[in-house]
Amino acid sequence: MGTPLELRSRQASEVINRLSEEYPDSSISLIYSNRLELLISVILSAQCTDERVNQVTDNLFDKFQSLNDFASASEDEIADMIDSVTYYNNKARYIRNACQMIRDHHDGEVPETMEELTNLPGVGRKTANVVLQHGHNITEGIVVDTHVQRQTRRLGLTDHKRPEKIERELMDYLPQNDWQQFTHLLIDHGRAVCTARSPSCHGCVLSDICPSEQGDSKVDLATGEEWN
Repeated sequence: MGTPLELRSRQASEVINRLSEEYPDSSISLIYSNRLELLISVILSAQCTDERVNQVTDNLFDKFQSLNDFASASEDEIADMIDSVTYYNNKARYIRNACQMIRDHHDGEVPETMEELTNLPGVGRKTANVVLQHGHNITEGIVVDTHVQRQTRRLGLTDHKRPEKIERELMDYLPQNDWQQFTHLLIDHGRAVCTARSPSCHGCVLSDICPSEQGDSKVDLATGEEWN
């Protein structure tokens, strides 16, 4: 049957193949025109929908059009523009302080390393991964948001609960060239079908290989046998 890692690798490959057919145009849904706008959008997206963020940034990026605009603004000025997103006061502070750090310590350029990005206020590993992948074309890790966190457990791809541990395990058996698209596919599927509270298992393209739908057993895609 293979090791647990090999089984999960086969399971993940089948998930990617099926979801790629289901969501052929899967990609990032945030709207931005440069690396700074991407960074700010991802900071705003924490515990907030991309749809809401795009509505907010439409006006925000009209008012603040440069790094210095954000760095020179007061927290209240930024907060007033983003008050419809979650934790807007904290995010206003993160954005202003991050822009000041980029201006003062990074020659006005959004950093391109994980360490430098995660040293910015309001930037964790998930945010840094998004900025690296879509701003710098660097795939150093896997973005584990709430959709990925939820579905990897439901699909039997991990037993971990914390995003950092989920990411590390996925990186152990997913080919690196699948890392970016894997996240986009699970996000699309999580929004359309495998929602947090009421997943639409009936008709789901993964229902026959999903342990959450089939019970506690998991199906080895190579042999058709069940494993626990």
